[in-house]
Amino acid sequence: MPVVPRLLRIVLLGAAAVAVIAPATSANATPSPSDLQQQINQSSAALEKIVEQYNGIGEQLKATQTSIAALDAKMAPLQSQVDSAYANVSEIAAQAYKGGNPSSMALLLSDGTSGDLLSNLTTLNHIASAQQQQIQGYSQMKSQYDTEKTRLNTLLSQQQADQKNLADQKTKIEGDLANLMAMRKQAYGSATAAKPAPVAAPNIAGSAGVAVRYAYNAIGKPYVYAAAGPSSYDCSGLTMAAWAAAGKSLPHNAAMQWNQVAHISRSQLQAGDLVFYSNLGHVAIYVGNNQVIHAPQPGEYVKLSSVDMMSPYGYGRVR
Repeated sequence: MPVVPRLLRIVLLGAAAVAVIAPATSANATPSPSDLQQQINQSSAALEKIVEQYNGIGEQLKATQTSIAALDAKMAPLQSQVDSAYANVSEIAAQAYKGGNPSSMALLLSDGTSGDLLSNLTTLNHIASAQQQQIQGYSQMKSQYDTEKTRLNTLLSQQQADQKNLADQKTKIEGDLANLMAMRKQAYGSATAAKPAPVAAPNIAGSAGVAVRYAYNAIGKPYVYAAAGPSSYDCSGLTMAAWAAAGKSLPHNAAMQWNQVAHISRSQLQAGDLVFYSNLGHVAIYVGNNQVIHAPQPGEYVKLSSVDMMSPYGYGRVR
């Protein structure tokens, strides 16, 4: 068996680097099925890490956009209040024009910034203390709003840039993976594994039972990056959708799910718990009898596997 030369492509992920095995060129000897499968597994693992990061950035984007919308909603009534306050000031100014003293009107009508206007307005003896305090309170709240809005807009721009960067990396690796899948088809006669047959779900009570039944019903659905059902899934998309059916909200990202669940030991595992792998790059749902259901990798389908299909990183219970 000749040794197949391999070209390592380095994909930067933040401070980390993932080595992706590129497919053999036509100049190389035809690799064996086992060599091809090893290359597919390595490329799939690298791509899954990028996709999970991509999913995570998507979750952060949604949170940032929600915060911006909430901030804008808070500002709407505040703007209405300040408009009312300034209307009162205008009325007082009109009264001052009709019968007030000229020095006050000179201050009111002088050119200057809004800050100068506020400073001048506070010196006018025609303006009641209530209006002064209302406008000052608005100015303080508006300043806080502007600072927070600037921070959120900056964060949103950075997250959008990160999302594009990860999407570009994902596209490159998908190209490599497509070549490998073509070689797999040449070696095995098919680019995809055999589709698993449906499996009856065990009778499990409560919300965990709902999540487990959902996972069983997903067996045989294809793995698709960044998908969360109902026709296809990636790993965190499957666990998110399963627990959503049970009324529990999980983010579409394995590491974020780990941060949200209660961490438990292997001996405490119960059906419905989550099992994490590959340094939080993969997640599955435990269904009992030392088995998990998970969405593995491209060319495969959601399936039952041993909980020890690879070394678990940790175990978590959805709260």
